[in-house]
Amino acid sequence: MVSVMSDDARGALGPIGIWTPTLDFVPASQARELAAELEELGYAAIWLGEVAGRDIFVHLALLLSATTRLVGATGIANIWARDAVTMAGAMRGLTEAFPDRVVFGLGVSHKNLVEDLRGHRYEQPLAAMARYLDAIQASPYTAQRPSTPVRTVLAALGPKMLKLAAEKTDGAHPYFVVPEHTAAARQTLGPGPLLCPEQAVVLETDPARAREIGRAYTSLYLSQPNYVRNMVRLGFSEDDLKDGGTDAFVDALVAWGDVDQVTARVRAHLDAGADHVCIQPLPAERRGVPAEQWRQLAPAMVELGRHFRP
Repeated sequence: MVSVMSDDARGALGPIGIWTPTLDFVPASQARELAAELEELGYAAIWLGEVAGRDIFVHLALLLSATTRLVGATGIANIWARDAVTMAGAMRGLTEAFPDRVVFGLGVSHKNLVEDLRGHRYEQPLAAMARYLDAIQASPYTAQRPSTPVRTVLAALGPKMLKLAAEKTDGAHPYFVVPEHTAAARQTLGPGPLLCPEQAVVLETDPARAREIGRAYTSLYLSQPNYVRNMVRLGFSEDDLKDGGTDAFVDALVAWGDVDQVTARVRAHLDAGADHVCIQPLPAERRGVPAEQWRQLAPAMVELGRHFRP
């Protein structure tokens, strides 16, 4: 499963991408137009999540077919949603169709989304992921094979999953993290594997409004035990995490302010050892598309990316 990332592949991924669930909230035709605009703005990649919306691989194919250079990435594809043969077929098929333009983030998701939503049994995450990766490697494939390697990263927060990512995949995609986590993850992974953290951002200079938007985001993820454990491991207390988090906690997880303030946080991840930061501008409306934030941030993100491009 492990493939050595070529300079061409790292260059195609580039230092800055967009992580967004919001393209699920618009018609597919509009999602394709927005993906093309993100490419034109200079972002290197678009990351899609998976819960109960469009099939993530169908969605990725739609967006990649509307662009020419943009890398499509899954953040993440749920291993409980597909058996290993199905996952392997989707990964190899998309890689064959879009050489060096796809990165597959795989993850164990969360117990409530696996058992309550999908009706599967949520097993021990680390062991389940290790078995799944081995099963992908062993899966048969009778279609035309891709000309470039299948690129895979794991949703990894703790040291054991990060080590598995380094041993069996191309790297890690940590979500809901701070630059201090990026530095620790780089140390655990070593210098070779890809490290692609997500960073939530809000272009809003009013503290109360920015934290209101940010707390809606932190509240969602603090309902999941694995994110809480990771925050405690990073030194936050239980009191820091109550009711969506204190102001200081929200400020630590969500980069808000003007373009320069947001850029500084993204730079902090890159300085800490990230190869690629996928920023997630948070919309003010629940199902809004933060296209204006994408546009306003693009020049600074492109300029920042030039300094860190391999």
